[in-house]
Amino acid sequence: MPVLPRVTILGAGRVGGALAARSPIPVALVTRDAGWEALERPAGEPVVVAVDNAGLEDVVARVPEARRTDLVFVQNGVLEPWLFAHGLQDSTRALLYFAVPRRGAAIEPGGTSVLTGPHAEALATWLRAMDLPAEVVARDAFTAAMLEKLLWNCAFGLLCQRFACSVGEVLDRHDETLAALVHELLAVGRAALGVDLDAGPLLQRLRAYSRAIASYRGAVKDWPWRNGWFVAAAAEHEVATPTHLQLLREAGVLAPS
Repeated sequence: MPVLPRVTILGAGRVGGALAARSPIPVALVTRDAGWEALERPAGEPVVVAVDNAGLEDVVARVPEARRTDLVFVQNGVLEPWLFAHGLQDSTRALLYFAVPRRGAAIEPGGTSVLTGPHAEALATWLRAMDLPAEVVARDAFTAAMLEKLLWNCAFGLLCQRFACSVGEVLDRHDETLAALVHELLAVGRAALGVDLDAGPLLQRLRAYSRAIASYRGAVKDWPWRNGWFVAAAAEHEVATPTHLQLLREAGVLAPS
């Protein structure tokens, strides 16, 4: 397995700060105002982009052209249109299956993180060295895993916000609503991404991950990349999602109809 001498992380928020604190190898942590000289090193070492989706445009614009092939995107949501628009469609991608409840908190391990792309093997080795399970997959398998993670974020985030509860409480109190919501969103993902996941085993995996981080409380966020993407894709592909839309209204995300 590739052994990294160091890792550069762009963003010192919840995820970036937690990874830097747990890393067994040196980390160059780049903030908005400091550390950018780390990107002046020769290409070849991974640069983990750990900013929120809204900050991607500004951060990538500051990355030297020679280092853009080293970028590793760990954001949730449907990034593909944005990546293609910026010529970054071949970048390393990662779906991180752990939780960091707040800035400065330690990582709470959950499931197995999934990676694909040029730096996937090296990054997977790094994560495993932190006792964070990780696997490397091909691009098509990553798309399926991306949809699964997207479903978790969008379903549990919406239900946590609607019912003011943790993901564990969603399972205990609103499991039927969860199942209905996942079936709707899965139909949208099937139509828009061409990914066909078996709903039964999928729900079991989503529940198991939530049990592993039961105290975590999600919310509706990164609208264009997550729940908003489902709304737009459902309209484009004429997939009915009454449960999703009703919950969005009840949570105050959409105006009442």
